[in-house]
Amino acid sequence: MTTRDTSTAGILFILIGMTAISLNDVLIKQLSGGYPLHQLVFTRSFLGLFISFIFLHMEGGWSLLKTSTPGLHLLRALMVVLSNMSFFAAIAVLPLAETTALFFAAPLMITLLSILILGEKVGPMRLSAVLIGFIGVLIMQRPWQSLGDTDANRLVLLLPIIAALTYAINQVMTRKLGVSSKASAMAIYIQCTFIIVSAGFFLVAGDGRFAQGVENGAVVFLLRAWEWPPAGDWPFMFGLGFLSAIVGYCLGQAYRVSSAATVAPFEYIGLPLAVIWGFFIFGELPDLAVSFGIILIMGAGLFVFLRERMLARRITRPTNMLR
Repeated sequence: MTTRDTSTAGILFILIGMTAISLNDVLIKQLSGGYPLHQLVFTRSFLGLFISFIFLHMEGGWSLLKTSTPGLHLLRALMVVLSNMSFFAAIAVLPLAETTALFFAAPLMITLLSILILGEKVGPMRLSAVLIGFIGVLIMQRPWQSLGDTDANRLVLLLPIIAALTYAINQVMTRKLGVSSKASAMAIYIQCTFIIVSAGFFLVAGDGRFAQGVENGAVVFLLRAWEWPPAGDWPFMFGLGFLSAIVGYCLGQAYRVSSAATVAPFEYIGLPLAVIWGFFIFGELPDLAVSFGIILIMGAGLFVFLRERMLARRITRPTNMLR
């Protein structure tokens, strides 16, 4: 393959992966009113695991699962699980576009963490972009409003920030330790971790006793009792599993066949998709403050990516986001 061919393939994979992520978020939000989060995570990961095994077979078979750094893979997977579950708990309550935009603060956090943890030098232009992006995050938190005037609890507004931070820690850790595995193997490691964590939630809180008397929608979504899905919901459940496998594989492949500097900016297709799905499916439209915050975060993140590309520096590889 020529460089141009691999770049095109990488862009195609990232576009498919980000579209799958946005559709996955839609299904999670759609089902959040009747099922607990840990049940949806267990179901999609269990189903997605089988599809991931097909990808594993295509890439070389069972031997690819062997690794010399199992502890690192476990730690990375736990960071992804915490990131995803924080994000999913948020979209049950917050508008899809707003939650997605706040999560896209992750590249800005990666830039700051790379200074603190990796000792990388970041110039004033990128630091200024990071500052502008965080101003966008602050605007979307609406600090000028009283608690009674906000549509969501302040803690719920922090959930996408927690998701972004844990995701950023995962990526900086990956850069520091230089993990190298096939995309299918890494997807399987994370799918298995999702299954174990969500099964643990079921054993502790699967009967819904901790959700009784709770008013916070995000907490109820996390802790309500398991429900056996009616026939009409099973296509959505299978859709979650299929999309989960597609996300894990396509994002991994995108960063394997092409440079991060080429494909990373295309991740931002997730933001306009979130606005589109939010409007047409859930009737949500960002207000002026949220729209301004989205523009600042998106603009700052793209600037950081493009500036990294100009300086021929390595950009973090956001593989296995697995939302």
